[in-house]
Amino acid sequence: MNNASLHRWLTITALSIAAMLTAHRGAAVAQQQPMDNTDLSIELVDPKVLRVCADPRNLPFSNEKGEGFENKIAELFAEKLHKKLDYMYFPQATGFVRMTLGAHRCDVIMGIPQGDELVQGTNPYYRTAYALVTKSGSGLEDVASLGDERLKGKHLGIVAGTPPATNMAANGLMASAKPYPLMIDTRVDSSVAAMIKDLKAGEIEAAVLWGPMAGYYAMHSDPALHISPLVKETSGPQLVYRIGMGVRPADQNWKRLLNRLIQENQPAINEILLGFGVPLLDENNRLITAEMTAKRP
Repeated sequence: MNNASLHRWLTITALSIAAMLTAHRGAAVAQQQPMDNTDLSIELVDPKVLRVCADPRNLPFSNEKGEGFENKIAELFAEKLHKKLDYMYFPQATGFVRMTLGAHRCDVIMGIPQGDELVQGTNPYYRTAYALVTKSGSGLEDVASLGDERLKGKHLGIVAGTPPATNMAANGLMASAKPYPLMIDTRVDSSVAAMIKDLKAGEIEAAVLWGPMAGYYAMHSDPALHISPLVKETSGPQLVYRIGMGVRPADQNWKRLLNRLIQENQPAINEILLGFGVPLLDENNRLITAEMTAKRP
């Protein structure tokens, strides 16, 4: 082999080895990097941290101990993104969005109704409804509308200012209803806990609650309470909602990444939600069961 041939061979060999080392390093890095190479340094407070805006005392959604279903979904996403998880806690009352997401102290609100104008919403990751909570044997277990004649004259608990209050007024149910405050500091008070306590004590005959709260409190009551999603409303607003996540209006890449996470992890998300008693509805208002979730690919 002459000098020129030897030089070419050494050069090719060196380049081949370098290429293999580069490919090996690239594969190793790919295993440690987030699910795509989108540069989020402009949009996020810290690209290495999943910073979640959350209420410190608002089960079943979130709390400071990480016990809510939004906490669990955030943990799932942090794992998938290979990011550290951190929270900005603030009571979910007036000023919540402005003091958290709007102030760039965190990057995502885990639960936002579709169409909320305060934030930019992701694709929905669950669909649920307001529900009627009753004791077993009440005769109201299969009520699916606030227009049901069996509710006439009943003492119903309702959180003032929520959409079902409009439906109750349209059906003449407010005169005998017991209202509970909407805007409270969840660190020191809970309208839902007070309503469930009154239901169990017989102060009210049924409670009208947002589905996730209805399911969670019903599941943890002793004896367990019954819930019936209000999916057959004929007057007033519909009480079924799609829930997604909220990001800042300018955060387009971050929104797309969250949408991808939701799509790829929907069965795991459903499993978390069902574990907290959330009544999940499909597009035909049928309840989604754990068995149905387990069968999905």
